[in-house]
Amino acid sequence: MSSEWIETTLGEVLTLQRGIDLPVQDRRVGSVPVVASTGIVGFHNEAPVKGPGVVIGRSGSIGGGQFIRQDFWPLNTTLWVKDFHGNNPKYCYYLLRSMDFSGLNAGSGVPTLNRNHLHPLKVRRPPIDQQRAIANILGGLDEKIDLNCRINQTLEAMAQALFKSWFVDFDPVKAKIAAIQEDRDPLRAAMSAISGKSDAELDALPREQVAHLAVTAALFPDEMEASELGEVPRGWEVQRVDNLLELVYGKALKTSDRRDGTFRVYGSGGITGYHDAALVPHGSIILGRKGTVGSLYWEDEPFFPIDTTYYVRPLNAPLTYCYYAMQTLGLKEMNTDAAVPGLNRENVYRLELVRPSASVLHEFDVKVSTLRRAIRANSGTSTALADLRDTLLPKLLSGELSVAEAVAETET
Repeated sequence: MSSEWIETTLGEVLTLQRGIDLPVQDRRVGSVPVVASTGIVGFHNEAPVKGPGVVIGRSGSIGGGQFIRQDFWPLNTTLWVKDFHGNNPKYCYYLLRSMDFSGLNAGSGVPTLNRNHLHPLKVRRPPIDQQRAIANILGGLDEKIDLNCRINQTLEAMAQALFKSWFVDFDPVKAKIAAIQEDRDPLRAAMSAISGKSDAELDALPREQVAHLAVTAALFPDEMEASELGEVPRGWEVQRVDNLLELVYGKALKTSDRRDGTFRVYGSGGITGYHDAALVPHGSIILGRKGTVGSLYWEDEPFFPIDTTYYVRPLNAPLTYCYYAMQTLGLKEMNTDAAVPGLNRENVYRLELVRPSASVLHEFDVKVSTLRRAIRANSGTSTALADLRDTLLPKLLSGELSVAEAVAETET
């Protein structure tokens, strides 16, 4: 532990200030983040605090920490750093994140922090150069996690766009129809619609890629026909949801009955914990049944869905198609219980979808499965990075681990 570190108090390192009330009805259109105890909850056209800044939860969700790069508005459910006293702001962010404020809850009902109770807390402060080094190490891990998150958002958007183009807008089919009417090559037109590339750009592609595009384009019909859902590609069938998938009830699993394990437990609001056994021995889709009606989650690993959910068993369509098709059904608006929001699966089963040909479904599954494998790999990397960050954080902030030792751990 370095002798250059100084024993001091949190109040000597930084000064916390209570946030400012800003009701939703008083907010104006703008780009200034409005920060609550749980994160950014909106935007406004004024910023009482200059960035970069640090915010922690004061009421409701206490502690934690948010680093805000730009000017912002901290709500009164937060405490924000009014003065860094010459210390590195990013270091101060990690310092606050490393501290456990649960024992300082001053609220009788809603968890609440009093800044006057926080300022006297004992901390150890390193020199400013070490502060910057610590912030760079931890910040570098967070930046990699954030990059993976943004990449995954892009990959997810690509999958959604592909579903919409093929199965909602029928772009390849309509491209063929338009080309026939204009005496152009319909296969070439569909290749452009599928790839988003012009004729010139198609010509510049490698021969193997062009050949694959041609095979894919040939799978789509060149006519539309009437159906109960309007015009659909010729040969594609309109089917009820229950012909395509089954919604299986989850199973009750009280928090007190859960045992330490690695299998995710899903409720209608998402992951609620972990257990040592899986109800579903493979990946699937989780659908919110009670509480958060119509919520959808993709899970790659075995998991345990509790009784506020359904999980999907695909019947005549791949799981990838089921997932993106379900996003188009308006399930969140299908509440059938006035007291506790609920989703009746029989009402879902009666809905109709266009089922493409088996060959098109297969091609879609191949393409989207590739995207989802990349998402899965990025998520796994981010989990490992977050574990490393959370291991290093308390050790670096206490001085137990030197910067050099931490750098060595991040490079292994």
